[in-house]
Amino acid sequence: MKIQPQYDLIVVGGGVLGTFHAYHALERGLKVALVEKDSTPQGASITNYGHVVPSAMNSKWQLFGRESLRIYKEIQEHFDISVRQEGSVYFASNPEEEQLLVELHQINRDNDYRSELLTKYECLKAYPGLRNDYVRSGLFFPEELVVAPRLMLNKLHAYLKISGLVLYLNCTVIDCIALSNGIEVQCSNNTSLSAAKVIICNGTEFKTLYPTLFQESDLMVSKMQLMQTSPQKHYKLSGSVLAGQSIRAYGAFQECPSYAHIPSNGGKGFTDKEYGVQIHFNQTLDGSIIIGDSHRSVDVSKINSLGTDLDMEIDHYILKEAKKIIDLPTYNIQRRWYGLFSHCKTADVFQATIDDNIHIVTGIGGKGLTGSAGFAKANIHEICNLGGL
Repeated sequence: MKIQPQYDLIVVGGGVLGTFHAYHALERGLKVALVEKDSTPQGASITNYGHVVPSAMNSKWQLFGRESLRIYKEIQEHFDISVRQEGSVYFASNPEEEQLLVELHQINRDNDYRSELLTKYECLKAYPGLRNDYVRSGLFFPEELVVAPRLMLNKLHAYLKISGLVLYLNCTVIDCIALSNGIEVQCSNNTSLSAAKVIICNGTEFKTLYPTLFQESDLMVSKMQLMQTSPQKHYKLSGSVLAGQSIRAYGAFQECPSYAHIPSNGGKGFTDKEYGVQIHFNQTLDGSIIIGDSHRSVDVSKINSLGTDLDMEIDHYILKEAKKIIDLPTYNIQRRWYGLFSHCKTADVFQATIDDNIHIVTGIGGKGLTGSAGFAKANIHEICNLGGL
């Protein structure tokens, strides 16, 4: 059966990874549709801090992240998508972490990515409430960004619609059928669409499309818990603040010469591999502060074991540790939530191609908000060039 495709490309999944694939396809002059199962994206793209921090990434992914910074800033110049350039900072709390900051500063100098070492005094002066008995020094990345995750994607969709994107909301894709000259995309609301190519960026929604493929993959799903304080009166915390345990967890620091020699936490408590607690702070537009988070991971086949409840022991631990770092005017918590994100054991991103023209791209892990814009640019280039688009 032959069809005349309505679109050059259909992207399934309106999260940050799918949306930036659509963005770069539009930049190439393609006719693009973006299909999202909900009225607004609900996944990890909105259940996060909102920081865009290439500094946290290994050398390979930092290049994608730095390109993402450029793309975010370029879009913001034309249309407000909530981007704020406030930088990010890492605080060292002991000599080992301090040495890692020095080493990462040198790595970024060699890579021509700007960072600034901060003395203890400079940290205390720049970040109100930072505890004198916690901080030893800091490393600041002035180019990095903060976005409002619950606003950014909707604003970005609005901008892309102006650029020609066709957006289908509340539209769950239930099947993709390869035909002789295109792909038919069938939706649960009886909508039928067609395109020369389809890209599926389905986050952790693995039950509908190609469930066997996902069950047999090396994908994992992580559950993260975050919380948000009441608005902080007469208090400003600039940019993204990342503390001690982040230094042990992020790929950038794992490339530092002394990383292998820093003491571990002994696998005890909520900072161990099972729960992976890290302490981050981000101030939102209304003055409240997002604090988190934890990372409990299971194989994709066991995703239901993560449950829908919040583990209050984890939240209490996060708050206890946060209070050791910054004295906020209030630690009254107005909201708590969890998010799920998928990632691979053996690859940076999960990718599979079905019948030449159906491309699955998911499992970007915690790199999504920072890396998606840059990665999607390279990936769209590859997919479109191979497919002759």
